[in-house]
Amino acid sequence: MKGYRKVLIAVNGSMTVLEEGLKIARDEGCWVTVMKVIPPNEGELHLTGIKDIEDIFMGGAKKSISEIRNIACSNRTLIKIRLEEGDISQKIIEAAKEEQCDLIILGSKKKKGIKRLFGDNILKKVINNSPCPVLVVSKG
Repeated sequence: MKGYRKVLIAVNGSMTVLEEGLKIARDEGCWVTVMKVIPPNEGELHLTGIKDIEDIFMGGAKKSISEIRNIACSNRTLIKIRLEEGDISQKIIEAAKEEQCDLIILGSKKKKGIKRLFGDNILKKVINNSPCPVLVVSKG
C-alpha cells in the first residue's frame, strides 16, 4: 500500500472491518484509531417506562468496546478507541481530521448489488467529504 501512518477504522455492526483494517494497519505499521458512532437519541426516554434507559444504550456500547479491545488484543495491535454520539458520517469525518488520519477504513456488505453496512448515504457522505482516502472493506 501507500505507507500510511495513521488509520481510522470505523465499526458499525460487524467486526469484519476491524479485523481486516487491523491486518492492513499492522502490515503498514500504522497508528490505529477505532471508532464506533452511536446515532443521537431524539426520543422521549422518560416515556418508555425503563428507569435507566441510558444504561441500556451505553451497555451496548460497552459491549462493542470490549469486543473491539479483544479483537485488537488477539491481533497484538495497540489501538485508540473513540466512542461518539451523533451523525455517523459527520463524526467519522471530524475524527479523521482531529486524528490527522491518512486513511479511513469502512465496511460494506454485499446484498443485491452492494448494500452498505453503514448505509449508502453514510458511505457516500464519508467518501465525498473525507480529508483522506477511504478504503471500503467488502464482506461477501
